[in-house]
Amino acid sequence: MHTPLPTSSAYNQAIHTEKADVLIVGGGHAGIEAAIASARLGAKTILLTMNLDTIGQMSCNPSIGGPAKSQLVREIDALGGVMGECADATYIQRRMLNTSKGPAVRALRMQSDKALYRDYAKKLIEAEPNLKLRQTTISQLLTNPKTGAIEGVMDGLGVAYLAPALVLTTGTFLNGRIWVGEKSFGGGRPGDPPAKGLTASVMSLGLTTGRLKTGTPPRLDGRTIDYSGLDIQHGDDTSFFSFMPNRPQLDQIPCHITRTTEITHELIRANIHRSPMVQGLMTADCGPRYCPSIEDKVMRFADKDSHHLFVEPEGRSTYEVYLQGFSSCLPFEVQVEMLHSLPGMERAEMLKPACAVEYDYFPAYQLSAGMMVKKVAGLFFAGQINGTSGYEEAAAQGLMAGINAARYAGGQPEFVLPRSSSYIGTLIDDLITKEILEPYRMLTSRSEYRLLLRQDNADLRLTPYGREIGLVKEDRWQAYQQRVSAIATEKARLASVKLPATDEINAVLGNLAEGEQIKEGSTLLQLLRRPKVTYQALSVLNAETALVAGDIADIVETEIKFEGYIERQARENKRAVLSEKLKLPINADYYAIAQLSLEAREKLSRFQPLDLAQANRLSGVNPSDVQVLQVLLSAGKLPLKAVEIVG
Repeated sequence: MHTPLPTSSAYNQAIHTEKADVLIVGGGHAGIEAAIASARLGAKTILLTMNLDTIGQMSCNPSIGGPAKSQLVREIDALGGVMGECADATYIQRRMLNTSKGPAVRALRMQSDKALYRDYAKKLIEAEPNLKLRQTTISQLLTNPKTGAIEGVMDGLGVAYLAPALVLTTGTFLNGRIWVGEKSFGGGRPGDPPAKGLTASVMSLGLTTGRLKTGTPPRLDGRTIDYSGLDIQHGDDTSFFSFMPNRPQLDQIPCHITRTTEITHELIRANIHRSPMVQGLMTADCGPRYCPSIEDKVMRFADKDSHHLFVEPEGRSTYEVYLQGFSSCLPFEVQVEMLHSLPGMERAEMLKPACAVEYDYFPAYQLSAGMMVKKVAGLFFAGQINGTSGYEEAAAQGLMAGINAARYAGGQPEFVLPRSSSYIGTLIDDLITKEILEPYRMLTSRSEYRLLLRQDNADLRLTPYGREIGLVKEDRWQAYQQRVSAIATEKARLASVKLPATDEINAVLGNLAEGEQIKEGSTLLQLLRRPKVTYQALSVLNAETALVAGDIADIVETEIKFEGYIERQARENKRAVLSEKLKLPINADYYAIAQLSLEAREKLSRFQPLDLAQANRLSGVNPSDVQVLQVLLSAGKLPLKAVEIVG
């Protein structure tokens, strides 16, 4: 890889220069994945961050996973990313959620020791031979004045960092402003300054920007909480995020549950006029719908008498406690009154008040499916800069942006995961084809293929891709092959073992599976297809079944029991893949197609879908519009814009 000298006039003002193949700006969860992926793919990478001591900082909730998010974490791990490894090494509690529901929505969630998570992530970065760290604040992008392509960045000291590929993972720092009631101050998060100047530099390249809001709950002194009357929430001995073997078994710490009271609600209603959002003091367009402030919950769900709140330790060596569900931007003194109205919190002391953060973002329809800005070659965005929320969403985007930045710098084609393959593909496809008017959060309902795209089979779906692009190394590949072999072996064994229909076996089966009875010569596989028969029941009927590892047993049971549904979704998936093969040219002139509706012309021109499947998912594009495109495409009569030749 070769980094040419930049032609930008700003470069002449540089007091010092450093060269790389890929630059990563930001050390949050997106930046970590982007930097490590880029470096492991052979690109000389520099991670530029405002504070080296806060790499991997959990700015809000100290947890990883949950519904839909656990799928993202396991997919990151399957491709060779590191979030799952960090979570597995630093958890204080792990739980499988939605165990009574179907396999498509079951989700692993880990409460993390936030200090240990941060330290572990930084050690991984420091161990990468192709990766350098620099503490600095970037204020300007360097681009080629003729082609518009990225050439590097400049920091506030006048140091130029040069590379043909740049990934911006700025989180909530772009012109960030923190609000507690009517009081506000600049900041990307409490205790850290905002990033100034970078938004203007990006906008000068012709990109559209917007403003969003997020929030975080107060942190409490755990020694001042009365836990005696609170519901306790223990962890379980469930599986891990990473598919790699030998994961640590750590002692778990319980969490607790409290709830709001009528006094809490009265305080909120009496003071809602003091919210900076209500007063119009904040310039953000919207906050997160799926992670609302407590005042939003109380006002939006006026019929509810109470809302659950989760009391979660922030680590093993701190008394700091996170009060999940109690995010707020009301004034400090109101927050204290609200806190003391909660059971168990009558004497609780606040270490840090709840606050809201508003920040600049760039709508992701301006990106390609490979996370590169359409108008600026070599510029990639990942994380909250794209209008998303959540560590897991950020990490997934960072992984893909890092992979594609390294591939771009090396002259390779972009690597894209279609939505039919993964939650990561669904996430990115949603971002680049939909108008994001509020911080985007991944939900299981967003995937039409969620029974195929479960958390338990992420490695089976994606590890071959990771191997193909070079991110999955030999140790992970061997672990994958062993797992594939173990699953196939167990399925074959269940299909070969037959049970006699004796009175003794029928009596045992009837007790285990609510009266189920066996027919002579039935195999274990046939029994497992029955809704009331579990894998655990088979282990009682046939002792060898108990020898199979728990995670292997889970995937075997799911694939056998839901075989018909899985096959039906697989057929639907195949049809979707066929639509994805009908590519649309990037220079299609949709305004010249009179048969399209006016809204369809506008949406197609703005989002520039890659294929007919993406076009069909755009709001405002009707099935009749897609049929028009398909006819013109098949006949080779789709009108094209004239290509401007630069230079």
